[in-house]
Amino acid sequence: MCCGDSCRPLAFLLGLPFALLSLMVSLVGIIIWIVGLTLSCICPCCLCVTVMIELALELIKAPIHVMQWFTDQIPC
Repeated sequence: MCCGDSCRPLAFLLGLPFALLSLMVSLVGIIIWIVGLTLSCICPCCLCVTVMIELALELIKAPIHVMQWFTDQIPC
């Protein structure tokens, strides 16, 4: 039986492959963000570009969300 946060490293190790996969998704998010920023400079009135930039920012934050979710799943 675990006490305190002693099982948290186990959750980190289990979540590491998924975090690496989400890191690749994050790189796609960076590309979408750069394209969206350039499109918003060309035509700032487009609402869809703003939504695309917000989606890209969430994709960039994906590895952090994945690791937090995995560490929260260990019931220690």
